[in-house]
Amino acid sequence: MRLVSYLVDGEPRYGAAIEGGVVDLTKRIGRDYSDVKALIAANALADAQEAVAGQKPDYALENLVLLPPVLAPEKLWCIGVNYAERNAEYKDNSDLPKYPSLFVRSMSSMTGSGQPLEKPKVSEQLDYEGELVIVIGQGGRHIPREKAFSHIFGMTLCNEGTVRDWLRHGKFNVTQGKNFDRSGSIGPWLVTADELDPRGPHDIVTRVNGEVRQQDTTERLMFPFDFLISYLSTFATLKPGDMIVTGTPTGAGVRFDPPRWLKVGDVVEVESRRIGVLRNVVAAEQ
Repeated sequence: MRLVSYLVDGEPRYGAAIEGGVVDLTKRIGRDYSDVKALIAANALADAQEAVAGQKPDYALENLVLLPPVLAPEKLWCIGVNYAERNAEYKDNSDLPKYPSLFVRSMSSMTGSGQPLEKPKVSEQLDYEGELVIVIGQGGRHIPREKAFSHIFGMTLCNEGTVRDWLRHGKFNVTQGKNFDRSGSIGPWLVTADELDPRGPHDIVTRVNGEVRQQDTTERLMFPFDFLISYLSTFATLKPGDMIVTGTPTGAGVRFDPPRWLKVGDVVEVESRRIGVLRNVVAAEQ
């Protein structure tokens, strides 16, 4: 099932994307589950599937303002330097990392597929980072690696947009450059694990104006999905709806000589064959 969140008359709703459009689940089972996160927490995928069976679309997908599939996860974890050769891009002669690099983003820094990515007034260095996202279903603490995949509800995509010259404003963190409002995006929908085995392998491609900039596969992750879940749950209780953005391949704009920053009007697409395409156009901050 492909679960999607969107606006109708300015109000957030959720549904299932099917052939021909979207079946609105808010009016069918919303009395029991208010949004995708509540559906996940209640382990109620079967109820959603039953509600969709035999239904015709309520809306055309192209007419909807899409939101990130999970609107308010308790945690939005982001993993850095996770694909082969990514460590070498830093040209610092460092050894391969023993543990994942980790930071967090707020959901205000994310928008939905089809919505503008915002190039901030204070920087010319907006960059793209295409990534696969795993969404937690069953939560837990100290999750054994051998059981980690059973805790994944599904997957989606992220453009983990980054304002590069704001990454090092502080001495020890990257938080500022990773949290500009609407600098990144998540979507277009959440594909559930019963239709998309998170064990993969999964491809990931990023295009800017149709040009492939990033391309890789989860077979080359240094820290695979099951490791990340086990590692993160060592120090933090994972909750239903939490999202883990699992790292970007080589080829971000900052790595070109000269760097290739995003400009107003650029079209950024992040694609994985079994998930779909996350597409955004860059717009100037108003």
